[in-house]
Amino acid sequence: MLLGKYHIVIFREGRSGSRNLRLRGWFGFVSGILVLALVACNVWLWREWLQSRHLEDSLANTERRLEDQRRQLSILGGKLGEVTQDLQRVRNFDSKLRIMMNMEQDPAEVGDEQIGSFAHSYLPMHRQELAARKMQEFLDSLSDAVRLEEVRQQDLLHALRDNRDALSSMPSIWPVVGFVSSGFGARSAPFGGGRRQFHKGLDISNRIGTPIMVTAQGTVLKAGHDGAYGLSVEVNHGGGIVTKYAHMQRFTVQPGQYVKRGEVIGYIGMTGRTTGPHLHYEVLLNGVPINPMRYILE
Repeated sequence: MLLGKYHIVIFREGRSGSRNLRLRGWFGFVSGILVLALVACNVWLWREWLQSRHLEDSLANTERRLEDQRRQLSILGGKLGEVTQDLQRVRNFDSKLRIMMNMEQDPAEVGDEQIGSFAHSYLPMHRQELAARKMQEFLDSLSDAVRLEEVRQQDLLHALRDNRDALSSMPSIWPVVGFVSSGFGARSAPFGGGRRQFHKGLDISNRIGTPIMVTAQGTVLKAGHDGAYGLSVEVNHGGGIVTKYAHMQRFTVQPGQYVKRGEVIGYIGMTGRTTGPHLHYEVLLNGVPINPMRYILE
């Protein structure tokens, strides 16, 4: 009966006549199936659309989190780089103290290159797990370096305690506030028409009248006029170390006077052979000029 033939008569209201439709049963059956299939497809497409919207939102949230993680890794990497620089400054300070105390230098550590290069090597990484692993390796190396530096500092501390007098006689501070206009070593002679000459100390420029301080305790050897050096002062610190301060406007100490580190011994001037107001500062070890920066603890 379902697949039988059907005769449908359609009357139009208000008009005469009718329309006849002849349908087979299978046509209605197929039409119903098609309607149900269309409804089911619409429901499925609606669900897929909702899921795609959810996935898009999740993807956007994930990308935001990854960007935040990259930014945090970048900030952390910068801080780790600062810690590395601080550790390097401590090592440089340690090395300078060891030179001053005539202590042997320890050999360079194997992990130093890895520590120094991390701050530049991790930044191009985009995969978070690689960056995290690299950072963990860096932290392990940094931890080992810090422990080693603690041991080195303990050795240095014991040496300093045993040699307090020697340390107090080391010219370890800047003699005057200013900027270095000429360093130690070869330079063009200011009065030699461009020829090269050896500069025995540091030229530190500032205004006339700027106070000059003695860089370590000691006894004044000379205080007076010294040819091209102008008004100058020499201080004997013991152990063969002598410091010289030249081109002064005036000095405030006398030969044989004991002075302490940081005590004012004169003022910047332009006496002697000079092109401008500055202090010429020398450090001599057994009469031989050496670079004052070897002793200055910055």
